Amino acid sequence: MRLLALGLLASLLTAQPLWAEETSRAALDKYRWKEDYSYLAFQPADQDLYDTIKHLDLNADGSAYLSLGGSLRERYEYASNPVFGQDPQDPGGAWLQRANLHLDLHWGPHVRVFTELSSALVEGRAAGPGPVDQNKLDLLNAFADLSLPLSDDWGVALRLGRQELEYGSGRLVDVREGTNVRRSFNAVQPVLTLPDWRVAGVAARPVRNVDGVFDDEANEGVALWGVYAVGGADLLPAGSLDLYYLGFHDDAGSFVQGTAAETRHSLGTRVWGAEAGWDWNWEAVFQFGTFGAGNIRAWTLASETGYTFDRAFLSPRLALRANIASGDKDENSPDLQTFNPLFPRGNYFSQAAVLGPRNFFNINPHLNLQITDSLSINADVNFYWRLSRQDGVYAPSGQIIRAPGGSQARYVATGISLEIPWQITRELDVAAIYTHLEPGSFIRQTGSDDPIDFVELTARFRF
Repeated sequence: MRLLALGLLASLLTAQPLWAEETSRAALDKYRWKEDYSYLAFQPADQDLYDTIKHLDLNADGSAYLSLGGSLRERYEYASNPVFGQDPQDPGGAWLQRANLHLDLHWGPHVRVFTELSSALVEGRAAGPGPVDQNKLDLLNAFADLSLPLSDDWGVALRLGRQELEYGSGRLVDVREGTNVRRSFNAVQPVLTLPDWRVAGVAARPVRNVDGVFDDEANEGVALWGVYAVGGADLLPAGSLDLYYLGFHDDAGSFVQGTAAETRHSLGTRVWGAEAGWDWNWEAVFQFGTFGAGNIRAWTLASETGYTFDRAFLSPRLALRANIASGDKDENSPDLQTFNPLFPRGNYFSQAAVLGPRNFFNINPHLNLQITDSLSINADVNFYWRLSRQDGVYAPSGQIIRAPGGSQARYVATGISLEIPWQITRELDVAAIYTHLEPGSFIRQTGSDDPIDFVELTARFRF
């Protein structure tokens, strides 16, 4: 908490000049390696301290420079009756802290090295820290970029080392921002830039989090590989198109029917964009492969469609998410039809992070109200069913929450969420979240069925 107080004090002391210069500074990104401060090479010599640490010149023309930054996130969360009462109850909730510090070295236009340290700590868990709660100190990112422009529109690049990955909107591969420990990979990514497309290859193993200091390592039993292309402006009347193939292997894939070696291939496409007040994000994936002695055939359709009334009071945005993913048809058959979302967002349906995108269909209306430029209110309700009566319900991590248990009921839960994010300054933001999950007939018929009330309070300072 003392670190948080120092962060808040630093932000308040610098709030006025930061607001005054908002338009001249690069945006702070969820992925800090995406930020670009090369423009500061042309700033006057009397630039302030913030700009100085963002561009520490290493040569006369500013083409070689260091950029420093970091973040501190403090979070309190409380869930009554975790996982409908089947997990241990934290008596007073949990306090979570995540502190990051990064160094970004640019050596001319073709060579870059980015390193980011992360420390995640937790207090108050009744069952002790979970696998995504705590990692005392380790490297979140440590990669090198080599890039070579071939022309104004063509270029090739290579990224090698420990790195965060996110493809599309994070439905299949995501950094897992909602949890205290973010996800990273030991990976190599070759990238080809074309006039209308960006094509990235990947060969990666996820990093296994170990609750210690500099002891994380690649999970040798799990692998990810494939190609992801983004473009489509030349093919669509509006918006963009993603096309991808992702390969996945797990030595010990776990589903209701059992645990076995899993090799899965995902072919997918995503159409997304915004036009005339409308926005859309639609995705379809087909999966095939092997699970033990059986074959995999699985699929998902995911959609979000919204409309913003930007001239109306509070600029309301109404949106509807409608999603479906296949489940296993017979747990006694060696073949498997359960969709696997690979490495999805930890808070896929809500910050409570209880239900995951396997064997389900849901309808999820949203309302966003923009109170001011920096303060908004987001409300939604989620109606969640399981698709196959022969398969269970899974957590975002893939853990089995409930086996079928002989129940023929489909309805799992109703969720209601309210989120209030406030961007106080460019560097400081806070958020309050409340979620209620009311168990449906399937949960009531298969075990403990206590309703869940989840509260989260977060403050984050970044520089």
